Formats: sequence, structure tokens, C-alpha cells
Amino acid sequence: MMQLTGFSQFSDTVHYYVNFSGTGNLNRTNTTGSTYLLNNTLQFQVNKKKFSINSLASHVYGKNATVKTNDDFLGILNLDILKGIQKFYYWALTSYEKSFSLKLDNRFQAGAGVGYTFVNIDKANLEVSDGVLFETSDLSIPDAHGQTSYQTLRNSLRVKYRFIIKEMFRFDGINFYQPSFSDGNDYILKLKANFSIKLYKWLNFTTTFNYNRQNITNTENLFLSYGLSMEKFF
Repeated sequence: MMQLTGFSQFSDTVHYYVNFSGTGNLNRTNTTGSTYLLNNTLQFQVNKKKFSINSLASHVYGKNATVKTNDDFLGILNLDILKGIQKFYYWALTSYEKSFSLKLDNRFQAGAGVGYTFVNIDKANLEVSDGVLFETSDLSIPDAHGQTSYQTLRNSLRVKYRFIIKEMFRFDGINFYQPSFSDGNDYILKLKANFSIKLYKWLNFTTTFNYNRQNITNTENLFLSYGLSMEKFF
């Protein structure tokens, strides 16, 4: 599960939020050729006072002078219940992921849990949630047990935060730790942080840091990208 972020408190009327970010980096020399990474993310949310529905689709593609380094897709659908009216809330989630860099052909997760909001004001937000996910995965390479396909139950611990300074600077992020109940060496770690500078009321310059690790195959990726993001409430 990756980033699903809202930036306001909502009344009992329906509100919508859409965000598209296109970031990346490029390096070219006359000796090694070109290296590039493209990171595109689209988010859409429907928010009411008692529940919110959040969706996300992201694609990362990278290549250096000789080989492809990234071709990673993530899709998420998330439901939060009672989050807008009390600190203690409930969530349900389903996600699909494939990742060339993590040697993951397919991963499907679905589950539910509870969360607690420590801070939720216009300029600051801090949440912690936990729950159980069912996962089925197909791998490009054998894992530590020689498997290329398996199912497991995972604990999913999430820490999410957002801080806005002087209506111009925003720092937000979301971190996941997902160990398997049946194997302590089988865990997924996802760290994502964004720093944005507002250029216009709907346009931001954004720098994104991502780190992902799939320990069962000893694979990981890390990248830093920068570019523009556009967002709109309506």
C-alpha cells in the first residue's frame, strides 16, 4: 500500500479531491549514455463526514544505458469509516501491485483494521493504523523457501503524517511495515515522503523519496524524483 492523502477536514456534504503528479530524473553523459526514471501518480478521493473512499494508481519506469531498472505498477482502493468525526476509525483496503525491480509478477492484498488520529488540523496530521491483510503473490524469482507463488496473512502497520508551513511548504509521507504472521523473515517495508512548494493555488513543485523492500526475495529499490503536481478540491 502506498500514499493516499487528504488535506482538509470535510463537512457532511460530499467533497472530491484529485491529484496528479509527474516526477522523474534524467542523467546523461557521453561515456555511459542516458539514465532516466519516470514516476507518475494519480489520486482520486470522495469524502463525506462519516466515510471517505480513496483510490490511487501509480507507475514507475526507469532505464539506464543497458537495461530496464523499473517497471512498477500499484493500484489501491481504500475505505475509511468514521475518520472525519472521531479519532478512532476503521479501514478496509484492496490493492494490486507488480514490480520489475522487486521481482514481483503479481501481488494482491485485501484486508481491514483500525486506526487512530493523533492530530488532524488544517496544517498538521498524524495517524497510526494497524490491521490484517490477506495476500497472494507470484514472484519472478524463487523466494528464500524456493517458492514462486504463495499466500499469507500479514500484519499491516502504517504511520502517516502531513505538515504545512505558511501555506506554501508541505511535507507529507506514509510508511508501512507488513510482516507475515507465519514467517518473521517475510516482511514488506515501504517508505514514502514528499516535499512540495506551492507555485500556484493548484500547482506544486514536488520532490519524492521512495524506498521499498521485499525481504523474502532480498530485493529493494530506492529512488528520488522531482517534478510537478496538480491538485484540485471540488
